[in-house]
Amino acid sequence: MSSTRTLIRGGLVITAADEVHADVLIEDGRIVALAAHGSAVAESWTAERTIDAANRYVIPGGVDAHTHMELPFGGTFASDTFETGTRAAAWGGTTTIIDFAVQSVGHQLREGLDAWYAKADGNCAIDYGFHMILSDVNESSLREMDRLVQEGVTSFKLFMAYPGVFYSDDGQILRAMQQSADNGGLIMMHAENGIAIDVLVEQALAAGRTDPRYHGEVRKALLEAEATHRAIQLARVAGAPLYVVHVSAEEALAEIAVARDKGLNVFGETCPQYLFLSTDNLAEPDFEGAKYVCSTPLRPREHQTALWRGLRTNDLQVVSTDHCPFCFTGQKELGRDDFSKIPNGLPGVENRMDLLHQAVLDGHITRRRWIEIACATPARMFGLYPKKGTIAPGADADVVIYDPRQQQTLSAETHHMNVDYSAYEGRNITGQVETVLSRGEVVIDRREFTGRAGHGQYVPRGTCQYLG
Repeated sequence: MSSTRTLIRGGLVITAADEVHADVLIEDGRIVALAAHGSAVAESWTAERTIDAANRYVIPGGVDAHTHMELPFGGTFASDTFETGTRAAAWGGTTTIIDFAVQSVGHQLREGLDAWYAKADGNCAIDYGFHMILSDVNESSLREMDRLVQEGVTSFKLFMAYPGVFYSDDGQILRAMQQSADNGGLIMMHAENGIAIDVLVEQALAAGRTDPRYHGEVRKALLEAEATHRAIQLARVAGAPLYVVHVSAEEALAEIAVARDKGLNVFGETCPQYLFLSTDNLAEPDFEGAKYVCSTPLRPREHQTALWRGLRTNDLQVVSTDHCPFCFTGQKELGRDDFSKIPNGLPGVENRMDLLHQAVLDGHITRRRWIEIACATPARMFGLYPKKGTIAPGADADVVIYDPRQQQTLSAETHHMNVDYSAYEGRNITGQVETVLSRGEVVIDRREFTGRAGHGQYVPRGTCQYLG
């Protein structure tokens, strides 16, 4: 294959560590060099394609470490396929997703993983990896964990919620944590006390409280905090690291902060919906609140302040989307008379990078922190750095040309996710993705999609790079 070179000129390169006016030289899908714009070195470079990035940011492609394409849930499926979901991710400046393969109860991990390989293979516009959801912890699945780590599936998600579906009890959780302490895997925890929540759901429905807003009221912040505390203590007993997914409540974050202050390997993720939305959305009339049903649930607005502070103090390290879209018509409506039957999940894979840029403008985080929580840290957390998550020689040429001044209005009319509503409908934000390269190939060219299903490759991962 002949060598293809691309040169990105004149932009402000922003990584988690630096901001520098530099030209970026790309060859054969990799970044080969950076040089100061206007320097003799940069001026000597030639390439088949030159991209003018003047007055733009040049940033690493986003790494979304928490998506659910085609996830079966509540008798239906998430509405984005790997094809539509990864295309939407590219539109939003994300160039790598890590999705969740699901083990079914009574089946091997391998069966679930192979099913997800098959769903994604040849369909993705950007690169992808997998975590493994453990639904059935037993001697056989514990042994399989070791083999999956060797294969590059190095993280395993357990649920303290959803009894009868994904739920694991404390004994199963402890055993999985002990296994990961030995094999180098990272346990990801959905921390909510599902046993207690089910009691509150039953009581709410018996009292005639069926509206979407009760979804938030029964999934109490204290039950997220209690489960987070319990998960941390079990991880301490096992001598294992812990990554708590979709942290939504101030009280749960406080548990993580206490653990981190002790020097424990405890990590926390939050999502844009918890930073930008609240129970006000769940309470929208005429069943509109169903659009905002996800678990952990949206919290009262005052929790947002704590989450932003957690991102600044590094008690929360990652912002992922938990992208799990269900259409309002025909899917969310399954729970019209019973909030517990509303499929849990929000669309967001296309909006994350833009919303976090808006957070920079709003003074919540710095530009470098934006790149850290959206690109570099998720790549390090899940064994992809420095191949992903940065702009440096040797890294994959996953690069976004970002216009920080372009204004846009988020809307279902213009988004590319395969879902009939936007969780951020009508929100005006400043900043927009202009051009996206995935391994050196232009997949978004000045707001035109030029990518293709099948360009995206499966990426085996190393273990968490914050350990040891």
